[in-house]
Amino acid sequence: MMRVPFLLRLEARDRALYSRLALADGAPSSSTRLWIGVTHLGGAASAILAVVLPLLLATDPVRTAAALGAWSLLVSHLLVQLVKRYTGRPRPEPARHGRSLVGVPDRFSFPSGHACAAMAVAFAYGMSLPEFAVPFTLLAVIVGMSRVRLGVHYPGDVLAGQMIAMGTVLGFWTLS
Repeated sequence: MMRVPFLLRLEARDRALYSRLALADGAPSSSTRLWIGVTHLGGAASAILAVVLPLLLATDPVRTAAALGAWSLLVSHLLVQLVKRYTGRPRPEPARHGRSLVGVPDRFSFPSGHACAAMAVAFAYGMSLPEFAVPFTLLAVIVGMSRVRLGVHYPGDVLAGQMIAMGTVLGFWTLS
């Protein structure tokens, strides 16, 4: 694992916040199921569908927003994977009986790919369709929170993923 100075400074605060936010043993199963459902909105299938279906079926300005979302999703995902491999930050230890509440795609935690994907799509639609900016962005923030609640990411991982997504969207936005 690469010992990145920024992550070393973040570590103690991130772990403390994580311990307060992750679902504890004995959390109601309905709450766990709700957070699992929310987290899937940031998964690959949901994010890709959110940009591909409008590209195929919608008209402008939704199609333009979907194109921005598709490019932002692709580039931000590549950036997340590069940063994950560079930093090599391990995921949090599962809080519940030594197992995660959801499957994890890899062993690296920083930054969160789910949080990045959800924010890339939401922020792209929000930039293109300002009347939807607040609800879409709020939904992306909740998806990011689900990753912490389910015990697979630290809060700093989520924030970093969301920042990569917003930076990517803004980069493409300025090019258009």
